[in-house]
Amino acid sequence: MATRSGHRGFAAVWDWMSRHEPRSEKELRARTAGGCRGLTLEFGFGVGANWSFLPPQVDYVGIEPDAYMRSRAAHHERPKTRSFDLRDGDAQALEIPDASVDTVLATFVFCTIPDAAAALREARRVLRPDGQLRFCEHVRPAGRVSGRATDVLAPPWSRLAGGCHPNRRTLAVIEAAGFELTELERTRIGPLPAILGVARPAPGAPQEG
Repeated sequence: MATRSGHRGFAAVWDWMSRHEPRSEKELRARTAGGCRGLTLEFGFGVGANWSFLPPQVDYVGIEPDAYMRSRAAHHERPKTRSFDLRDGDAQALEIPDASVDTVLATFVFCTIPDAAAALREARRVLRPDGQLRFCEHVRPAGRVSGRATDVLAPPWSRLAGGCHPNRRTLAVIEAAGFELTELERTRIGPLPAILGVARPAPGAPQEG
């Protein structure tokens, strides 16, 4: 395990927030995590907010680099999946073989990973050719004024919110990493626009950037 690091205060806040999420956000989690199949790898499991929505037939591996999140997750009920494996891991450099995973699950996480493009290239590398990326993420507003406002807000917000960047253009990064969309829905999470969808490795796309 890596030396203990992370965001102690934000982990406590996120733990409380995950237990008091509005029904609309829980439904987004259920729709995203509920469609997982086979060997499922979750990027940034946090405090385990998606666990209750996982299908029981999956084999689950979750990675989370924040030690305080992992500590809080340990006190939450584990899912009734076929197997369950939690790791201190970095989505930007996975210790997982090529083409060995059926599903990569990511909810509200690409806003916090320092290099989301690298993490998505890793997701594509470890997914089988018929695998799927299931995601739900808030994204940068499209409006000129609102988009610029999140650009200005991003640096202080990132320091307060565990590295979250509210101005990420995540959909473009997913496609640039070699994925093609099979499902996409635009919605909102609080004041921010969000995307909910499924993508698969694009045939012929390079696996590494």
